[in-house]
Amino acid sequence: MGKTALITPLYISLAWTLLVSYQLFTQTAVSTVVSHVTVVLPEIGWWMSYRIDMLVFVHAFAWIFLISSVIPSVLLGKQRSVLIQFVVCLTLTFLAFIIQDLMKVYELPPISQMLNLCVLFENPIFATLYLSTPYVLMLLLDIGLRKERLEDAEFEKIKENYKKQNSTTSS
Repeated sequence: MGKTALITPLYISLAWTLLVSYQLFTQTAVSTVVSHVTVVLPEIGWWMSYRIDMLVFVHAFAWIFLISSVIPSVLLGKQRSVLIQFVVCLTLTFLAFIIQDLMKVYELPPISQMLNLCVLFENPIFATLYLSTPYVLMLLLDIGLRKERLEDAEFEKIKENYKKQNSTTSS
């Protein structure tokens, strides 16, 4: 419990930063990728340009899905309730919107510094890396969870075999 109490502010800060950054950067990154695809593959680029709002939504959703899945899992552990996870995700989302609005209203430096970073997302390679990051992280998490489940299953088999051997030996 003590470790979670110490790590919680770090995770909430990270989640908030990611929530705000996806709102600021996803549109720029998608526009950059679409404009460069249009040069190389005009038909696909035209289709993407026509559906740019959908593309922004999908990539923004990927970030939100990743953040809302991982952060509560880390904070609440494997035995989390759906209601508590909802409250944590709702709180993170609410904080992201409120703090972002406050930063815009009071013109605080961090928001202007973040907006200056939008220039990075005009680079097609960087924009592509940014847009693919949540998908890569989801894939890595799935691989890690599968590996963990296999190890747990193997451990359970070893434990069962040991119990069987001890029960037959003691009889």
